[in-house]
Amino acid sequence: MCQDISFYANSFVQSLVAYRPGKPIAETARELGLNPEQIIKLASNENSLGASPKAIEAMQRAVGGVHLYPDGASYALRKRLAEFHAVEMEQTVAAAGSSELIELLGHAFLSEGKEVIAAQYSFAMYSIVARLLNARYVEVPNRARWIHDLEAMLAAITPQTRLVFITNPTNPVGSMVGQQELDDFMNHVPSHVVVAIDEAYIDFAAEQPDTIKYVREGRNVIVLRTFSKAYGLAGVRVGYGITTPAIAELLHKARSPFNVNLVAQVGALAALEDREHLAASVHMVEVGRRLYEETFAAWGMEYVPSHTNFILVNVGCGREIYQRALEQGVITRPMDAYGLPQYIRITIGTEKENTRCLEVLGMLLGK
Repeated sequence: MCQDISFYANSFVQSLVAYRPGKPIAETARELGLNPEQIIKLASNENSLGASPKAIEAMQRAVGGVHLYPDGASYALRKRLAEFHAVEMEQTVAAAGSSELIELLGHAFLSEGKEVIAAQYSFAMYSIVARLLNARYVEVPNRARWIHDLEAMLAAITPQTRLVFITNPTNPVGSMVGQQELDDFMNHVPSHVVVAIDEAYIDFAAEQPDTIKYVREGRNVIVLRTFSKAYGLAGVRVGYGITTPAIAELLHKARSPFNVNLVAQVGALAALEDREHLAASVHMVEVGRRLYEETFAAWGMEYVPSHTNFILVNVGCGREIYQRALEQGVITRPMDAYGLPQYIRITIGTEKENTRCLEVLGMLLGK
């Protein structure tokens, strides 16, 4: 009898818990016997308006060339991103979603004995990448429960710290730190630490701190952005980083060849130019966010005021309410994996989706 091959795998990989994305519509329909057209997915912070029509047209045209490898340097996209952010092209890195950049940072800076610092209730990929590379993951408790405690994160830095992740706005909470707090933090970070400011949800924030200035000042920092949220391109996986030439060069060395596919590059480039669609997406979220917050306040329910396209709300027993809503064709996200078993996270969708979600929650919670 053959021995289980996992016996020979690295122990730090065996102990990992795989990242679990929001439940897909097709899977929900299969399992529960529901009509997929009647299911709404509000679990993965996707853009319910969809991608820009201009991006879709550009991607459709690009499909005819998929027999050829894409531009391995993502030249056209990176050139436009550099212009967009007023930096040099060598300060940009394109990737298959900002999650790939998190992994590349790990490959560049982490190894056994090195440390990663992140806040409580942070994006799960920070911990996964740290542990995958046998590095130490240091989780710093939040200030006032929901907000990054940047002073405590600064105090947690040791000579072995290589990466500090600041998620702003935060996932899965939706809170945010401001410009002065970030400035104070950056002014005291030692030179052996790279600060990764993850701004996947920054387009939805009314007030947006200037973090690109740290890059222009030559700090050891990388600002992470994605086209998956406000731009509606989650399905093609494209993100980018703005950083120093030295850090960018390291990440280019660590990435795989042709890491951003042809369709993704073309779609992102077109999406970036469609400012009207972006504005419409942000407006949809602003209106929906206000509806959820006003409704939860009227119901007397605890929620976290959000700067993102999702809202975190205390429903008493998150897993139970998630499952019962699922049976009604509404997919939300239970938060027990993040140490928040009383909560669910709800993506803010279209008016119709938001209304349906609140109808189901109201029924389940007796509101």
